[in-house]
Amino acid sequence: MNIKDLRDGMRTVEAEGEPIDISPAREVALRTGGNAKVADATLKDETGTIKLSLWDNQIEQVSKGVHVKVTNGYINTFRGERQLNVGRYGKLEILQP
Repeated sequence: MNIKDLRDGMRTVEAEGEPIDISPAREVALRTGGNAKVADATLKDETGTIKLSLWDNQIEQVSKGVHVKVTNGYINTFRGERQLNVGRYGKLEILQP
């Protein structure tokens, strides 16, 4: 699916692209208790860009210049910006260039 076609509320999303920017990881408190690390990557394909939320071990897997694929992800809007999320049931893959 092309990034330009992703809309808020979509589920079972499959999208891929290249991270062009990754924010530094930050620690957040979870609603369920405990803490987690989170970072945001800007994912780009030939049609546009979207924020990709990365949690814990996903942060180290993703870097600029690699090609990533999200399977069974979902789209939401956070602070007015569309975000692609891998979620509990999704999968993040690093593809060979």
